[in-house]
Amino acid sequence: MKTPDPREHNTRIEQAGASDESIQDVHAILAREKPEPHEGYSPMPLFVLGFVSAIIFIGAIYIVRHRAGFDPLAYDERYDPSMAATNAAPVKVDPIAEGKKLFMTCAACHQPTGQGVPGVFPPLVKSEWVNGSEDRVIRILLNGLSGPVKVEGNTYNNAMPAFGPGGYGWSDEKISYILTYVRQEWGNTGAPITPEKVAEIRKAVGQRKPWAAEELEAIK
Repeated sequence: MKTPDPREHNTRIEQAGASDESIQDVHAILAREKPEPHEGYSPMPLFVLGFVSAIIFIGAIYIVRHRAGFDPLAYDERYDPSMAATNAAPVKVDPIAEGKKLFMTCAACHQPTGQGVPGVFPPLVKSEWVNGSEDRVIRILLNGLSGPVKVEGNTYNNAMPAFGPGGYGWSDEKISYILTYVRQEWGNTGAPITPEKVAEIRKAVGQRKPWAAEELEAIK
């Protein structure tokens, strides 16, 4: 195989009327016309970004105004909300069942059996405080109890937190449910307590420091 002669190549370039300088000039022109390569992504044009943002904003407003609680019935042309409200059956709540669930908060101290912890936390079973005056037991749960208290002839000296204002912040319904539960569980014979009665006591006592046993004993 014949090796090409460089002189022959240069001769052809000269015959074509091209020189090294002209070739370099052409390369320089081409290099100026092409943008410099760079890494990463090109930014989104501002008008595209604005258009997409406007679509998202308008869509969000539409969903908020017409979501209807995301209730599928709201999009049924046969659905009449006024009739649904009229015909809806009232939801019945079982105070004992609800109170049993809520009692899990108290079970750590008073135990799931209501027997308490001897010498530390008083029992709820056959307790005169539980089965006695509803005015007193509601006050205990609303505002808490502090200091020594005698239950079934035994003295306990511990603190019970408030479940009303300044404490757990339970509603009148929750307090009535749990009190109704403990007053009718484990052989206790206390009457049920209504949310209305809790609301009455709450309004009368408001938020205050925990009760002492001596204060409660004066309440019949």
